[in-house]
Amino acid sequence: MIDLRSAAGLGMASMFTLGAFAQKGATFRQCTPNIVLILMDDMGYGDIGRTGANQYETPNLNRLANQGTQFTWYYSPQAVSSASRAGLLTGCYPNRVGISGALMPWATNGINSEETTIAEMLRVRGYHTGIIGKWHLGHHREFLPLQNGFDEYYGLPYSNDMWPVDYDGIPIAKKDTTDYKMRFPVLPLIEGNDKVGEVLTLSDQDKLTTTYTERAVRFIEQHKREPFFLYFPQSMVHVPLGVSDKFRGKSKLGLYGDVMMEVDWSIGEILKVLEKTGLEKNTLIIFTSDNGPWLSFGNHAGTTGGLREGKGTTWEGGQRVPCIMRWPGKIPAGEICSQLASSIDILPTLSAITGAPLPQNKIDGVNILPLLLGDKEAMPRRNLLYYYRENSLEAVQTDYWKLVLPHESYQVYRGQKPGMNGWRGGQGSETIAAKQLYDLRRDPGEWYDVSEFYPEKVKELEELAASARKDLGDDITGNPGVNRRKAGSVIK
Repeated sequence: MIDLRSAAGLGMASMFTLGAFAQKGATFRQCTPNIVLILMDDMGYGDIGRTGANQYETPNLNRLANQGTQFTWYYSPQAVSSASRAGLLTGCYPNRVGISGALMPWATNGINSEETTIAEMLRVRGYHTGIIGKWHLGHHREFLPLQNGFDEYYGLPYSNDMWPVDYDGIPIAKKDTTDYKMRFPVLPLIEGNDKVGEVLTLSDQDKLTTTYTERAVRFIEQHKREPFFLYFPQSMVHVPLGVSDKFRGKSKLGLYGDVMMEVDWSIGEILKVLEKTGLEKNTLIIFTSDNGPWLSFGNHAGTTGGLREGKGTTWEGGQRVPCIMRWPGKIPAGEICSQLASSIDILPTLSAITGAPLPQNKIDGVNILPLLLGDKEAMPRRNLLYYYRENSLEAVQTDYWKLVLPHESYQVYRGQKPGMNGWRGGQGSETIAAKQLYDLRRDPGEWYDVSEFYPEKVKELEELAASARKDLGDDITGNPGVNRRKAGSVIK
């Protein structure tokens, strides 16, 4: 039987659902599986085979999906890097923990030490924790992974385009000293708390995926006799794209396809080492992306699979992202889950699986373990809030109904000419002057406002928005909210 007392993050309705699931004969006991959390950067909803990818092969992603469950209504916490990662690691909407946007190398804020990360939570249960890849939750020492629950860290402290190099790979200092990229310092590689190298050229970018992967394989081999949590946030497929010689020119889609093939190889190496070490059946793999594709980069960007807009927007293409989970013997193989879920749900779900205590601070995630176990009737999450910028509530969702609220959108790709071969294209803006209602089941591209046909649904979603504004605030309406917390700031 499932111990309902340990079903962390569930409301009464969800507890009933989980209890009903147990009565069907399914069993689940708290345990300490190894956990590998793979987070891609700027990978779109349509970049994997089942949702439309073509002209490159991803056999290992296909294998992961065939052996696990693909979540098709899965959302990042926000459509931009730092905010999304803050939400994933704390189980909170990013604005609740004071993180917004993408932190720059001159930022003086980062993740607050008062927040509990997944790594800190799992260490209570004896997990060895490591991160290999992109951090982006503050580059000052007090914000780095080792001060926030991780035992090991190797990677970049922020995005791989935050360097004083132009899109063609030529240092800005040799071209135009007025370019804003002159503000960026040299891109550092960090191990533990210390800089151990620099990424100076596009050739250096080419090495990142392979280097990260070799490190990840070594981490698993070294910690195969203890429960481990490996957080593996890749720098790709964020621009500037980099790919090793073993995959350059291998796809029919150009450099982006080549990079996707190397990412797929990386996943294959993780699967191989788990099989080699006998850990395959006792390892939960979670694969997802931090936000949608950066569409202004044209052929160096991914695809939303037909969803509206992309990275940096609260339209579906910005926040609905690919997600696959595999745990042999626990998660059903080859299944599709079309229930609402988000990266903020990972922390409470891992709490329910492992018995690790939830954070004392209020979180927004819910336990989606019933979905992982294949309960077709479970609906642990019904609502989703779409915040952007500092604290602007731009949309709310209940089930498959989405109400877009009046706001100014400063990243619009429709009607703009994209860039080519690594150069950035156009980007517009738009004003949403009136509420718009979308039935995402019939209209995932958000083309048709049906608010006039469903006034009762508009009212229901307006009430959800009002509740969110009271709790978290809303800069658009001038509501400060009552339950927001502050990011950490540099100790002076």
